[in-house]
Amino acid sequence: MSITTVLFDLDGTLLPMDQEEFTKGYLNLLVQKFAPLGYEPKTLVKNVWSGMTAMVTNDGKATNEERFWNVFESAYGKRVLSDKPIFDKFYKNEFESAKEFCGFNPSAARAVKALRKAGLKTVLATNPIFPPSAVEARIRWAGLEPSDFEFYTTYENSSFCKPSAGYYQEIIDRLGVTAKECLMVGNDVGDDMPARDIGLNVFLLTDCLINKNNADINEYPNGNFDRLTEYIDEINR
Repeated sequence: MSITTVLFDLDGTLLPMDQEEFTKGYLNLLVQKFAPLGYEPKTLVKNVWSGMTAMVTNDGKATNEERFWNVFESAYGKRVLSDKPIFDKFYKNEFESAKEFCGFNPSAARAVKALRKAGLKTVLATNPIFPPSAVEARIRWAGLEPSDFEFYTTYENSSFCKPSAGYYQEIIDRLGVTAKECLMVGNDVGDDMPARDIGLNVFLLTDCLINKNNADINEYPNGNFDRLTEYIDEINR
């Protein structure tokens, strides 16, 4: 079966970055914003990590957004819910400064646009732990627009995270496509390649490779963006 739909990871795939550097920089920006409002820095960071854990372990019974804010409400009480609009403004404004912790690869945007021009659907399958404004900002940092994707995952519209099979199933169900006609492209062996377990084709992008368990990457089709487009052409020939 030909590939009709290509799912792209974002961080480290379309948007080059050192994950640790980006996370550290992003959390520092968050602390700078909220420490003056009475949020003790170390506790705030601890609670953000707890919220992320709640999202990553989500079982589909609530959205990731609900999981995150349940953790924050448990930690801070109802007061934090009244501050939620301030958090939303942070992601629309101050979060923009996190761009400096990312690189840029023009080949990424070219690949997405070329696939769309060829008639394929493109989906942004980024781990949905951020609100839409943060996802949209990072899309633009990669030289693309949200409109370049049929759909993109956020903490509002998702109830699973990678590497759960539920995450990938939720996307293909929403799009009304079969797993066999989809290709998942990502740089993280542990998070992105499990899409293969439910029948998706996979391609491991090696530019910013994450391979925590030192798996044999030759188990997967792999390479840079040029090789990716060649691979899709080979399948669809």
